Amino acid sequence: MDTLTDLSATPFYATGKRSRDLAAELGLSEAELLASHQGPEVVRLALEPKALVEALPALGEIMVLTRNDVAVHEKVGAFGGIHFGEHAGLVIHPPIDLRLFPKHWASCFALELPDKAGPRRSIQIFDASGEAAIKIHLRAASDAAAFEAIRARFALAAPAPLAVSPYAAETMRKNVDADAFRHDFEAMADVHQFFPLLRRHGVSRRGALDLMGEAHVRPLGAKTATRLLEAASAESLPIMCFVGSRGCIQIHSGQVQTIRAMGPWVNVLDPGFDLHLREDLVAEAFAVRKPTRDGLLTSVELFDAKGALAVQFFGVREEGRPEDPRWRALVDALGAGFDA
Repeated sequence: MDTLTDLSATPFYATGKRSRDLAAELGLSEAELLASHQGPEVVRLALEPKALVEALPALGEIMVLTRNDVAVHEKVGAFGGIHFGEHAGLVIHPPIDLRLFPKHWASCFALELPDKAGPRRSIQIFDASGEAAIKIHLRAASDAAAFEAIRARFALAAPAPLAVSPYAAETMRKNVDADAFRHDFEAMADVHQFFPLLRRHGVSRRGALDLMGEAHVRPLGAKTATRLLEAASAESLPIMCFVGSRGCIQIHSGQVQTIRAMGPWVNVLDPGFDLHLREDLVAEAFAVRKPTRDGLLTSVELFDAKGALAVQFFGVREEGRPEDPRWRALVDALGAGFDA
């Protein structure tokens, strides 16, 4: 299949290929592929982030999916605990835990695709480059009538042609004051201060690791994710797993149990939580310790070949308490070698 013309005879959903993979074959973004479809199976929706998200609890049980080039993160649950601020939104309704960034949302679609097992319904949101920000897939227990109501409420009668544009690569400011950055970094009281710190100093997330020093950053070797997940499973140690797109960060908190390697993929296949991680696309892995009022907090951070953060792992902890020493020991066993 070489052109969009071929899709008039064989719709994208009947090719047997995932829409993301098919779009790449055609030289399109996934959003462009969906926008090109002529038929009731794909409906373009008005992009009203707060109103749309606040309508999603009516769907009941869903599977929410966030991905990047390295990892796919899937959680089953229901929307709730929704809060929108000036720059971001929160969905905290365990086990669903999302950080939403609507400034990156550029298009939205409701899909109802025919399937032998019954219609496959979803709401899919894309960024300005046409990459998926977040996908909400209905399940057998979901409320189909609520989906129809959302589709009817937000449907665009005459959507404008979809335009996409690639994002510029993240860069660092020239002549960064490394000493000033380290001073402010050491003064952090909360890990949530880290991103504003990067912005204030004009430092990329990957570039910051080179400035923080070996007391805070240690490189890890190959198969870091597999080793971490297998160790956490063996020890029944609860962890947090963050996977982000530009428009959403999706979080799992809890134990991981079933770890399976399939070719280049390492997978967590647990009830209500799936993680699929292309370990061959992890270019760099680091153990990172950030200062907080509760002591140093340790993360394992995986970066792709472009220097973009793909996956973060933390230990589960209660707010206001130090991190679990078992988590710190697990990370040290990966080869971090931090001094006590």
